[in-house]
Amino acid sequence: MSSTHTLDGRVAVITGAGRGIGASLARLFVEQGARVVLNDLGTSPDGTGSDESPAHQVAEEIRATGGEAIANGGDIADTATGEDLVRTAVEKFGGLDVVVNTAGILRDKMIFNLDPADWDAVIRVHLRGTYSTVKPASAYWRAQRNPDGQYRIINFASNSGLHGAPGQPNYAAAKMGIVGLTYSLAQALGRYGVTANAISPTAVTRLVASVIDPSHEAMAELLPENVAPVVAYLAGRQSGWLTGRVIGAAGRTLSLYNNPTVVSTVESPGAWDLDWLAQNVEASFRPLADGPAPLRP
Repeated sequence: MSSTHTLDGRVAVITGAGRGIGASLARLFVEQGARVVLNDLGTSPDGTGSDESPAHQVAEEIRATGGEAIANGGDIADTATGEDLVRTAVEKFGGLDVVVNTAGILRDKMIFNLDPADWDAVIRVHLRGTYSTVKPASAYWRAQRNPDGQYRIINFASNSGLHGAPGQPNYAAAKMGIVGLTYSLAQALGRYGVTANAISPTAVTRLVASVIDPSHEAMAELLPENVAPVVAYLAGRQSGWLTGRVIGAAGRTLSLYNNPTVVSTVESPGAWDLDWLAQNVEASFRPLADGPAPLRP
């Protein structure tokens, strides 16, 4: 790690900060000079129950090392919690520079077995939880009228959405919704000094313990701590050149994803004829689209 503190003077809100990636982010942010407001409801991986102690323990650990951290145990999908996090940052630390949306839950089932309650719960935490923080944060930044503010939104996407995990339709939909939201935020907020990017992490956390074997030798480098450095970079002032993008983070490897782009077109010479369409669509699109996209870890 660099000897310079790349986040000196920065104030950040981090959700899902009681464990896993979020807790690693909080520790590194403070190590790099930031002051942080931490949120975690402390639920089980499926979103049931609550326990505020993990967020408070991380905050106490940070304060014990001389850092500045405030813990919040509210439900991030409740918009009042997002408003409280932003207000706390501004009132206690004098401003807000960075919002990181890490909080999430899983309720994995194949689509034909997926109950409406399990769909709604996952969408609520991921999508509404992200909206919960970015709305008040963006309103605050807009009010600053500072196009050089170097403000940052860092959302969390997932390989499950980018590559279509078959047993996670609710999670995949939520995470791709966050990607679309990130694109929109980048377009809307750049004039106010804000960049918005998304991280697609591969890391051994509580959420993936049921679908991967954490003892496998390939998992040795897939630690939450190895996701934190790229998020810290994006949170800093030097990353202002990058916005509206998705970055994969797995161990010691970072990947820049393409934004959606047209790869082939078919244009009818006149009114659509279904036989002509079938022939030309297959000839033009099939070489590029035949078969599902490969899944990644």
